[in-house]
Order: sequence, then structure tokens, then C-alpha cells
Amino acid sequence: MAYKTIITIGRQYGSAGKEIGLKLAEKMGVKCYDKELLDRAAKDSGLCQELFENHDEKPTNSFLYSLVMDTYSTGYSSAAFADMPINHKIFLAQFNSIKELAKEGSCIIVGRCADYALAENPNLLSVFINARMDVKIRRIATKYNLTDAKAKDLIVKTDKKRASYYNYYSNKKWGDAASYNYCIDSGYLGVDGTVDLLKNLVDMKEGKV
Repeated sequence: MAYKTIITIGRQYGSAGKEIGLKLAEKMGVKCYDKELLDRAAKDSGLCQELFENHDEKPTNSFLYSLVMDTYSTGYSSAAFADMPINHKIFLAQFNSIKELAKEGSCIIVGRCADYALAENPNLLSVFINARMDVKIRRIATKYNLTDAKAKDLIVKTDKKRASYYNYYSNKKWGDAASYNYCIDSGYLGVDGTVDLLKNLVDMKEGKV
């Protein structure tokens, strides 16, 4: 039986959020979108893919944030879109592509305020993956051959950017339990255990067990 649930995964850097998303997608037989979302948004919008890569989950300023809020809360014309700052165009293109992906069926979307874009979708299951700092340091240091100090610095800086991006574009707080349906420490059960936990959660949600 096919799934209906759309799973969005917010994640701390080094928590294995992307790996968990990919493995869960394989078990469910659905697609997982991480960087692939950038390709889709570029194709849907006609904008250069390099622009999406350069602006991916990076914070903007409060003035631009207010422009975005005004635009997608009131609607916008093609002429208005043409005059928008590039950050604005990138966010809206991703926002629209996320909604289109959800219409196509069950899938997993990593990051990019997907839970906010799909807040009104009845099939949404929003998840945030975190882990203790020592677990994240070990993962990043090993993956990129870094010292513990450099790994920690990279983790802190990356999460700061993700938090700024999410907090600007949504009306919620990145990593706050109240912003998601479930928050899970991936270091507690490990990657495979977390995948199994989420799979069971989706099965129970859809009455498959």
C-alpha cells in the first residue's frame, strides 16, 4: 500500500539528518529531496541552478524577510516577481516547488523550511533531528578528516546559518520542540534505529500496523 505522509526533516549539522532521510525513503519506497530540491526549484522557476546553490539555507536580512512575508501572504504578479531581490526569488521558488512535490505524493524533504511551506497539508509529519555535540563532532571530524576543534566550529557556524534562515522565513523557532511534530536525538538509537522509529511512526499514523 502506498504512503500518503509527507515527511519534512529539520536537522542539526552532524546529526545524520540527510542519511536518515535517504534510508527512510528507501524503506518507504518514496523519494527523498535534499539538494535535489534545488534542481527542481531551478527547473520550475527557470532560474539558474547556481543561484540556488549559492543561497541555499543562508540567512538574509530583516528587510528582505518583511518583503517575503508581504509577498507570499498577499500573492504576487509576474511583474512583481521580476523586480524582487534574488534571495526573495530563490526562497519563493523553493517554497512553490515544495508545495508541488507534496501534491505529487508521499516524499521526504530535508531542510529548506519545508515544514513551514506545508503547514496546512493534512499529510505532513514534521521531524527535527538533533544529537549531542560530541556525537556530531565525531561524525563530522571523521567524515571530513578534521580536528575536533575545527569540526565543532563548522557545526556551530552551519547551525547558526540554518537557524537564522528558518527563523526569518517561518513564524517558528528552529530546533524548538514546539515547531515540529517530533524531535529525535539520532545518537540515542543510532541512524538505523532512528530510521526504524520513524518508519514505525509513519506506519502507525497511516494505520498500517
